[in-house]
Amino acid sequence: MDGGGGQLFSVDPLERQAARGHGAVTSMAAGSDVIVLGTSRGWLVRHDYTFEDAHDLDLGSGRSGDHSVHRVFLDPGGKHCVATVVHPGGAETYYHHARWPRPKPLPRLRGLLVNAVAWNRQSITEASTKEVILGTESGQIFEMAVDEADKREKYVKPLFQLTEQREGIKDLQMETAVVGNSTRYYVMAVTPTRLYSFTGIGSLETVFTSYSDRAIHFMELPGEIPNSELHFFIKQRRAKHFGWLSGSGIYHGELNFGAQHSSTSGDENFVENKGFFDYSKLGDSGTKPRSFALSEFHFLLLIGDKIKVVNRISQQMVEELVVDNTPETSRGIIGLCSDASTGLFYAYDESSIFQISTSDEGRDMWQVYLDMNHYAAALSHCRNPFQRDRVYLVQADAAFAAKEHFIAASFYAKMNYILSFEEISLKFISIGEQDALRTFLLRRLDNLTKDDKMQITMISTWATELYLDKINRLLLEDSTGSTTNSVAEPNSSEYRSIVNEFRAFLSDSKDVLDEATTMRLLESYGRVDELVYFAGLKEQYEIVVHHYIQQGEARKALEVLQRRNVPVDLVYKFAPDLIMLDAYETVESWMMVRNKLNPGKLIPAMMRYVSEPHAKNETHEVIKYLEFCVKDLENKDPGVHNLLLSLYAKKEDESQLLQFLDTKFGKGQTNGPEFFYDPKYALRLCLQEKRMRACVRIYSMMSMHEEAVALALKVDLELAKAEADKVEDDEELRKKLWLKVAKHVIEQEKGVKRENIKKAIEFLSETNNLLKVEDILPFFPDFVLIDDFKEEICKSLKDYNSQIELLKQEMDDATRGADNIRSDIGALAQRYTVIDREQDCGVCRRKILTVGGLHQVGRSYTSVGHMAPFYVFPCGHAFHANCLIGHVTRCSSQTHAERILDLQKRLSLMDRKAAKDNGANVNGESIMSTTPVDKLRSQLDDAVASECPFCGDLMIKEISQPFILPGESDEKASWDIKPQPTPQKILPMTMSI
Repeated sequence: MDGGGGQLFSVDPLERQAARGHGAVTSMAAGSDVIVLGTSRGWLVRHDYTFEDAHDLDLGSGRSGDHSVHRVFLDPGGKHCVATVVHPGGAETYYHHARWPRPKPLPRLRGLLVNAVAWNRQSITEASTKEVILGTESGQIFEMAVDEADKREKYVKPLFQLTEQREGIKDLQMETAVVGNSTRYYVMAVTPTRLYSFTGIGSLETVFTSYSDRAIHFMELPGEIPNSELHFFIKQRRAKHFGWLSGSGIYHGELNFGAQHSSTSGDENFVENKGFFDYSKLGDSGTKPRSFALSEFHFLLLIGDKIKVVNRISQQMVEELVVDNTPETSRGIIGLCSDASTGLFYAYDESSIFQISTSDEGRDMWQVYLDMNHYAAALSHCRNPFQRDRVYLVQADAAFAAKEHFIAASFYAKMNYILSFEEISLKFISIGEQDALRTFLLRRLDNLTKDDKMQITMISTWATELYLDKINRLLLEDSTGSTTNSVAEPNSSEYRSIVNEFRAFLSDSKDVLDEATTMRLLESYGRVDELVYFAGLKEQYEIVVHHYIQQGEARKALEVLQRRNVPVDLVYKFAPDLIMLDAYETVESWMMVRNKLNPGKLIPAMMRYVSEPHAKNETHEVIKYLEFCVKDLENKDPGVHNLLLSLYAKKEDESQLLQFLDTKFGKGQTNGPEFFYDPKYALRLCLQEKRMRACVRIYSMMSMHEEAVALALKVDLELAKAEADKVEDDEELRKKLWLKVAKHVIEQEKGVKRENIKKAIEFLSETNNLLKVEDILPFFPDFVLIDDFKEEICKSLKDYNSQIELLKQEMDDATRGADNIRSDIGALAQRYTVIDREQDCGVCRRKILTVGGLHQVGRSYTSVGHMAPFYVFPCGHAFHANCLIGHVTRCSSQTHAERILDLQKRLSLMDRKAAKDNGANVNGESIMSTTPVDKLRSQLDDAVASECPFCGDLMIKEISQPFILPGESDEKASWDIKPQPTPQKILPMTMSI
């Protein structure tokens, strides 16, 4: 039935004189806007509506008598045409290509009445038909191929012969599918009573040959019809379904060429969803159609001059089309045909062609499928949301009526327009279906978009409350299902399932649920575990950790704190509670994160742990963590080191404390202390805990050696000796410390006098000759006899004698050295060197022996004749005095240069003063020989001539100086090449040939 929206099909005349005067139309075929008509006089009339032209082709030329075209066949592309002509002498089959001027007979088919042709739509080309199947009136099936270039058939070979029931082949259809590297063929053929199906892989000949030893699959229906027809509906060049016009009705079904199903006969069958339409449903007293056509959803049945349109799915007649044919026509409408490439249908009589057009024939198919309760198909054919809502509403109402409330909830949730959210919710509330209502809300959430934020939050909150209500009801239900005051076993499968489902819902909805509202709901229902779970999802870790600590689950609390996004301040906040709850796990977690924690902020928690009593053999977790910080993490916090030292000091075994004091954790660091604890605090603590050995170490580290030795003497003599021996850079202090030890040793000995003296003498040997016997004699009583020290005194006297002899020898050596020095000084007055007259000054490059006043020389320099004063070095370099002074001044440091200039200035002043008082010598020789002048000149000589400037340290230091000094920038700039702008000159060019 038509759901509205106008007619699905319409009929319009296309050609009134289609045969163009060549007789009556007997057959018709169409493809790609091309129509070919066969006439009763043996003509083919080709109408090409793409180019709007027509061609007349004579098939009976050269023959006498009647020539009537029996059947015309046209490929889907409209290029290849096969026609069969019946004449008194038999039958003749012709082939015509669209580019040929006239058809060509096919001699190998002469005498055969061809009723059907099946084209291979997948492989046919414009130039070649490829393989074509032909069916004859005698029940034979042939294969043929024609190439346009050959102008004749390539081959014609028989494929199959119906032998069981001798009937003519009335229609054929073929389809192919690629299977791996091979081709599978599907062929359907019809006779007046049977529908045959053939399939196989390989060539057509192979496929049909295989049926010589296997059963043929066919469908036989009662009744006969002279015009049995078989049609495929083609969509995107692929057959989708078929229809067979048989004597009792239309047999139809879906075609699935991808999947193969075994039929009852053992053959492969590619037909699915088979159906049968009985002619009795047409209401025309059993009148059988003369022809029919197949569309996507409908059958077009030609009955008389009317075309009845029947819905293929519902098998209801939806329309009746009346063809306005010419009244003079005696036979009326002859048949129907279709153009698979354009989707058009045609009806024709003896002179006219009528076009049957479709107008969105599938627009009401959703309603058809819905009326048949085929909901999935109905949804697939819906065109808008309102149609889909109608389908969902029917499904939901049907499920609701059948009390399948969960299914109904799922379908109601998909609706957006027909029923409101409130109406659907009230339907479930009115019957007390809280679980179905929850399902509806959850499914509705799935169908909402991200833009519906308010609706999502409200529905999620309502679903949360329904979950909580469901969990409470499960807890209160007893085994009989009645509500009692006893609480059910919370480990039941249904209870655990709904709790897990609720937690999954919270996880999925954590971003849309209002945090405060949800937490109040969870708290009001007493769901502490879920409250903690949701707090974790919302990253409210303080609540989660606090809950686990209250439950005594330190490990779970620590796992939460170890997450990456947990603030480190929470670790410090809960550290006191966690270390008291489980010290081992807490310390392990601290050690695991290494440098991410500041141990200084954990000291309050560690102090709380330390204040509690612990078993003797129990591992001290705080000490373990502090040792990890100090040794592995190299922590420098004084608070950490002080706390570790205090814990060591409280232990009975002093070894760890002493080892800690001996370890220099800061050793090797630049500008840093060797230890990080407070030594004064450590000393006070060790004195308080009576850890005397530790106090000795601390005194020693504080360089308080006298206190260290004094305290060590109270503890252990050997310790005191070791402390006294530590002082190496102060011999006097070291001797003083050893004297303290010696005095203690002598005063503590209570034995026989001679034995005491023996021990004292042995003690002297331990000092490595630092103490002598005379140093310890004052510590003995006055009444001790000298005989007791006889040997030691004699030994001491011998040592002194040896030292006196050594000193005498040293004095003799010094005297001889002084005499040698005096001799050298006397020899220096006579020292000279020979200078070549060509010798140059190392600075100014002038001759050293230059005569004349080239240089202004201070009066303090002694000139040789008229030559300027100069310096000559043992290496051979020679310099004028002023040149050397200038060079050394330039290359020396500022302080040294200023000293040279000051000495030179003072010499000059003294020179002028002497010249004023005494006058000057005519030869310029200096008459000044006063001690101050000589002293200044000696100082100046030492300043400028202590070493050769070219061979000594001064030259080495010049390596670090830049090649161009900062003051020489002007000199450097003077060497820059600056281009001078000049007018361009054009030089004349001459060319000689």
